Amino acid sequence: MRLPRIARTVLEPRRFRMQPDFPSAPALADALIVDPFYLAISVDHAHDMPRRKAVLADYFAYSLGEAARTGRFLAAEDVRLGAAAWLLPRSEAVDAAESAAKSEYLAATLGPRGHDNYRRIVDFMAARSPAVVPAHAWYLSILGISPAAQGRGLGARLLAPTLAEADAAGVPCFLETFTPRSVAFYERLGFRGEAEHLEPVTNSGYLIMCRPARQQSAANGENK
Repeated sequence: MRLPRIARTVLEPRRFRMQPDFPSAPALADALIVDPFYLAISVDHAHDMPRRKAVLADYFAYSLGEAARTGRFLAAEDVRLGAAAWLLPRSEAVDAAESAAKSEYLAATLGPRGHDNYRRIVDFMAARSPAVVPAHAWYLSILGISPAAQGRGLGARLLAPTLAEADAAGVPCFLETFTPRSVAFYERLGFRGEAEHLEPVTNSGYLIMCRPARQQSAANGENK
């Protein structure tokens, strides 16, 4: 099967509602709605499931745009089935602009409780990752596959191009997961658990997983 396409669209940081540029967003909402983090940031819409999923799809569209601007955005060949978003190290100026735009967007989109939950959760996690994550590591921010398309290997194929790129560049990768059943999947791709914490807003444990760069064979380009 062919590898998923890599989107490298250059976008300006701004607040926006879900746009056709990111038709993968609804699949991400369907796949990740049960994750404690996403439940917490959509809590203002807890009694209206269609609205809750729409808000999360909006959030994912923004996040995919951020990845397209400052990292890697990859969509499945059928873009309606899922996507992956990576954030790469960025300059202080770019980080400040992206953070300000995202804060404005979240305040307008998630609702007051969801926005506050987002800030508290992210602040908690950001304070703990530097102890185990190299400063120059690439961050797998989001991976989601439509529930109807899971079990076909789409997730691994979505991650393969960026993992290969990271290996070629000699840089490590990391992720944070609230989902215990996903751990074995990431372990098969070379990630290993480095630290586990109980996040107080969700009252849920999450695992920080890191993947060192794999050495490449100069002769045949295969991983060692």
